[in-house]
Amino acid sequence: MEFVEFTKEMAKDYTILVPTMLPMHFKLIIKVLSHYGYKMELLETTGKQVVDTGLKYVHNDTCYPAILVIGQLINAIQSGKYDVNKIALMLSQTGGGCRASNYLSLLRKALKKAGLSHIPVVAFGVAGLEKHSGFNLNVTKLYKMMHAVFYGDLLMSLVNQVKPYEKETGTARKIADKWTERLSEELIHKYISYKKVKRNYREMIAEFAAVPMNKTDKVKVGVVGEIFVKYSPLGNNNLEEFLYDEGAEVVVPGLLDFLMYCVYNPINDSKAYGINKIKAFACKIGYKFLLSRQRDIITLLNEDGHFMPPTPFSTTASLTKGYIGLGTKMGEGWLLTAEMLELAHEGVKNIICTQPFGCLPNHICGKGMMKPIKEKNENINIVAIDYDAGATQVNQENRIKLMLANAK
Repeated sequence: MEFVEFTKEMAKDYTILVPTMLPMHFKLIIKVLSHYGYKMELLETTGKQVVDTGLKYVHNDTCYPAILVIGQLINAIQSGKYDVNKIALMLSQTGGGCRASNYLSLLRKALKKAGLSHIPVVAFGVAGLEKHSGFNLNVTKLYKMMHAVFYGDLLMSLVNQVKPYEKETGTARKIADKWTERLSEELIHKYISYKKVKRNYREMIAEFAAVPMNKTDKVKVGVVGEIFVKYSPLGNNNLEEFLYDEGAEVVVPGLLDFLMYCVYNPINDSKAYGINKIKAFACKIGYKFLLSRQRDIITLLNEDGHFMPPTPFSTTASLTKGYIGLGTKMGEGWLLTAEMLELAHEGVKNIICTQPFGCLPNHICGKGMMKPIKEKNENINIVAIDYDAGATQVNQENRIKLMLANAK
């Protein structure tokens, strides 16, 4: 498809539309980028119209997240809310062999079909598959956005551990929204003081710990799977809310794990094949930085004592031994298996593996690994749920209800 560059002139007055996935994380990241002059808007539209628009412009055999993301973007363009000559679209990509790289061409093909091929599509990522003179990521921006991920993961974990037990419904969400607003303003400061960051961590943890709660006995349910349907309410039919309504506590591994997986893989490749040594060296520096930041969050959560901390990524990677090789890295790859083992290691025995129907990497590393995981882990309860434009929400929810009945 024809490549339309996002130029420096466009950056001055174009609105960049961003599809949803992790609302708290993305709001913080967008705030960072907005500080550098980009006018950005996070789309949070849901409903049948998003799916129908996606199916109109993307083949129905295509990966379900592609249908949703492209449907959400084109639906927004066609809503009449925006000047179609003053907008650009953004898609994140890691440069892998899965959706992260292929959605760019799929979106451009859909735009051409809709008569909107003049709209530029910006690739958000560090893989360097495409270059736009009007958009770039430097070390300073990446450093600030990484702190948006740290904050987002901690907020998500705290909300998930407080929400099922709060005496006053909505308290955890209100606190999270307040912190998202506050942190958005702090992240645009010229310098980020890590001392201040750790102070924020402590204050956040203390505020959630002070929420009046009824600590009743609830079933803990872990959610893993393909990154979009795992996190996005649009992709998984509001799975977390459904689980809350069914009386469960939801446990979701953070986005930081996926980012560390992306950094860890080149290091492992270099060890195995002796290639890309310069890239591996840079990744080692990044990996050590991320691992140290994760350890700080774990330490503070342990010191407070009210909440379950995440598992160190180094431990998560080691859990795969005897199950799957670390060279299995298409899509979520070995991380998907590792996250199921991580949850079992944390005592979360009930797991939902979310996957787009027909997603080969996830069927192998998720659904395909369920049997060996069950054989080696006592009382573990895993169910794979397929998400697709043709799958009914009732059927998905009935299968989850059956899993919860077995858990109880």
